[in-house]
Amino acid sequence: MTKFGQSQPVRRVEDQRFITGQGRYTDDIALPGQAIGMMLRSPHAHARIAAIDTAAAKAAPGVLAVYTVADLKAAGIGSLPCTIPLKNRDGSLRADPPRPALADGMVRHVGDPVAFVVAETAAQARDAVELIEVDYDPLPAAARLATAMEAGQPQIWPEAPNNRVFDWEVGDKAKTDALFAQAAKVVKTTIENNRIIVASMEARVSLAAYDAAGGRFTLYVPTQGVWVQKKLLSKILGVEEAAIHVVTNDVGGGFGMKIFIYPEQVMTMFAARALGRPVKWTSDRAEAFLADTHGRANLTHAELALDKDNNFLALRTHNIADMGAYLSTYAPMIPTMAGTKVLSSVYRFQAVHARVEGVFTNTVPVDAYRGAGRPESNYIMERLIDQAARELGIDRAQLRRQNYIPVSAFPWTSAMGLTYDSGEFENTADTALKAIDWAGFEARRAEAKARGRLRGIGMAYYLEATGGAPTERAEIRFTEDGWVEVYVGTQSTGQGHETAYTQIVAEQLGVDFDRVRILQGDSDAIPTGGGTGGARSLYSEGGAILKAKDAVIEKGKAVAADMLETAQGDIEFAAGRFTVAGTDRSAGIMDVAAEARKRDASLDTAADWQVQAITFPNGCHACEVEVDPATGITQVVRYVVADDMGRVINPTIVKGQIHGGVVQGIGQALYESVIYDDDGQLLTGTFTDYCMPRADNFPEIEVILCEVPCKTNPLGVKGAGEAGAVGSAPATMNALVDALAPAGITHVDMPATPQKVWDLLNGASALAAE
Repeated sequence: MTKFGQSQPVRRVEDQRFITGQGRYTDDIALPGQAIGMMLRSPHAHARIAAIDTAAAKAAPGVLAVYTVADLKAAGIGSLPCTIPLKNRDGSLRADPPRPALADGMVRHVGDPVAFVVAETAAQARDAVELIEVDYDPLPAAARLATAMEAGQPQIWPEAPNNRVFDWEVGDKAKTDALFAQAAKVVKTTIENNRIIVASMEARVSLAAYDAAGGRFTLYVPTQGVWVQKKLLSKILGVEEAAIHVVTNDVGGGFGMKIFIYPEQVMTMFAARALGRPVKWTSDRAEAFLADTHGRANLTHAELALDKDNNFLALRTHNIADMGAYLSTYAPMIPTMAGTKVLSSVYRFQAVHARVEGVFTNTVPVDAYRGAGRPESNYIMERLIDQAARELGIDRAQLRRQNYIPVSAFPWTSAMGLTYDSGEFENTADTALKAIDWAGFEARRAEAKARGRLRGIGMAYYLEATGGAPTERAEIRFTEDGWVEVYVGTQSTGQGHETAYTQIVAEQLGVDFDRVRILQGDSDAIPTGGGTGGARSLYSEGGAILKAKDAVIEKGKAVAADMLETAQGDIEFAAGRFTVAGTDRSAGIMDVAAEARKRDASLDTAADWQVQAITFPNGCHACEVEVDPATGITQVVRYVVADDMGRVINPTIVKGQIHGGVVQGIGQALYESVIYDDDGQLLTGTFTDYCMPRADNFPEIEVILCEVPCKTNPLGVKGAGEAGAVGSAPATMNALVDALAPAGITHVDMPATPQKVWDLLNGASALAAE
């Protein structure tokens, strides 16, 4: 247990099957008699559908059916719901237009599904899609977030005048305004958070079967939790939840995008019931660009108020958030409730006021992407602080240092009304700055200048606030062949859950590490669960596992007392053995479990755990970049993260999660951006045009774990899954601006592509003067 218990850098148990090709992903599943489904997607961003002629497609070889929205209406199939209620500033409800699984008289973005073909083979389905004739009446598109609400722009939904979905606010406006009025200094900026393609390694898949005799669906789908699918799809299809069985096997990356309900899930289930055969749809990469939810896509005006001593007084933000053409499952929550709760970050603000307007555009729907609103808010805060330091002529690190919440102030109630239980912000920041040698940077800048390079250094302190379902479930079972099986309500999408949960179970129950089996992703085997999202898995599932463990031990004490012929109160449990206190008489837990089965007194236990509070992972990112003025290419040359994830169960897994998040954040900062033209055509529709970061774009990412145990969950952990993506974009962009500052450049928006940086440098008067 010393070697394989908690806080040890155990190698991931799931990696053996992954690297030997034994993983089982949804597309690996082939059911007997399955047919293949293909979508016909709109080539227009905005158009009326005058007519659809499917006759030629239906007559094509191998075609089993061609469905349009008329078939869905005839069968009483409902629309895809947005589950987030939201009130506008005036108390009215947000717009709530329908989202049918197939376009109903109108298409609203390129890639909008229009018809669904089912055939014997993929090639036959693809050929048949080409035979469908659609008479489109093209309309002007509102494809630009910055202008979509302006007068005269095309109206996307009648329910949303001026394309405004909602106009929401949070915070103390009166107090914020009063603090701004008395401020000695006000710093203002406008910042874009560019739209991102999720690009998970495993594309989306939906494989549905229908048992007519039992009246029951089985859906195989890569998700971040099967219960959201089960609940919402039952409503769409008009059946009881018990009539749907959802199965998720291995998942090759989710990042938020695989939580949601999509038209393809509805269509495969509808077709499977109608045809009496399993129906499978698998996305290709080009289709994923047009059909998966996108991320970020915000435009924010922000203001920071400081007093005469440079103490932060108040923050005021106005965010315009792109929703795309339809409201995805959780879309309105991301820039509002999820994003704004960390606006005050780790600083001693007296008040914050945030206004968020959601906007429809003729583009792919936008929803949660790793961090889900918190990266956007931290980006605003950290870019604003750097700008304030520049305008005030003071050190960036020192401005932050004097405004951190001190250790002595915990528990701290933030200006957003959240209670932070723990943190050592100044110490964590100093750890990162020391590791990157912040104090010695100017010598490195001078050396780079001698080589004709512009070198910059940047930092960003971030605060995460984890989220997700308020309860979680775990069930521990002892099998006859000597395994401890743990059924969990979360869903791994590559994070290493199986290893972390195994470490907890092995240590807490004293069983062999290699005799623990983690089971997930089956709505029949596991009746409830919160799924994975918002970096909630370890603290929520960990709490459920500990609660179930306690019940297992209590049951075990009763059985062991009979076995050892003593009173239950005399039984102690430690290191996997039940022992009569003060003696050497004992029995191992697996023997007790076997005896319990004989007595019909199983140790198997299920437990539901109520999440006591969210956690607040935090940390400091420090980044150095070099810019080649001749090409505009920005290279990250050094990167350090000091992270407080609370108690760390597995340092190797945590560091791996941070590495992945950092790369995604730097990807947004320097490389990635979804671009639509004025007609709503996607110009970055393949990896030829959409630049993904690669391994050789990065130095070694140094991660230092500063463990400050969380006080609101029994493991003391803080969510680690999203944090790397929260701090990396602002740290990178602050470093880039620092590199360009000698040329008179004080603002750059993401992504800082070579073309953009080159254009800025060649238009900079300071550089031209040199």
